[in-house]
Amino acid sequence: MTQATSPDFDVRLAQSPEDLRAAQRLRFDVFIRELGGGGPLVDHAAGLEQDALDAFCDHLLLVDRHSDAVVGVYRLLRPEQAARAGRHYCASEYDLTPLLTSNRRLLELGRSCLHPDYRGGMAMHHLWSALAEYVALHEIEVLFGVASFPGTDVQALAAPLSLLHHRHLAPADLRVRALEESFQDMNMIPPEALDRKAAMLQVPSLIKAYLRLGGYVGEGAFVDHAFNTVDVCLIMDTARLSRKQARIYGRGSQ
Repeated sequence: MTQATSPDFDVRLAQSPEDLRAAQRLRFDVFIRELGGGGPLVDHAAGLEQDALDAFCDHLLLVDRHSDAVVGVYRLLRPEQAARAGRHYCASEYDLTPLLTSNRRLLELGRSCLHPDYRGGMAMHHLWSALAEYVALHEIEVLFGVASFPGTDVQALAAPLSLLHHRHLAPADLRVRALEESFQDMNMIPPEALDRKAAMLQVPSLIKAYLRLGGYVGEGAFVDHAFNTVDVCLIMDTARLSRKQARIYGRGSQ
């Protein structure tokens, strides 16, 4: 994968322990300090959000060329890496059987975040453009990963969760399901009683971006008390993207 550049940003894969620590520091600032999350391997003294999968993954870094600071990250887990790790992160929340038995080439996305100062601009576009190149390079067919609503009050999220269930549920062949012991039904408000516009306003921007590109959600949500979030599993099948969407994402880097 080549290094992508712009007047303001470089996007590259982490190449050293220092690169990985820079990604983990940004993750700590966003997931721990900002969102109030935690985890057994979080290093509060050093300010690092880390887990056992980090050593097996590729880490896509967005670097501000003016300050040389890592301001955006994506964690990527290909099938070969998942085999070495012995698991996927999402498997702790969702039954991934439909994906794992699909004979499709998978990529698990995780730990995506931006520094607050870089949200709402072109930063995420640069990350996604580099991710598109990565997807094409590794011939990825299906992308998936959990995305989060802040907080754990499911009732406060009844409208957006219901909207996702009614309008964006994955097709049966890709429809993962939240694990039974933690399954949270997203079908909380019937379609005829749902204010779709108001509900969409509650959907985080990253989830909306995936939906615009043709993404789906799995069945059921997962309440992640450790990270202080309610998670949904997002799934994107590159074969089902429209021609316009494919130019933006996936094969669009060619």
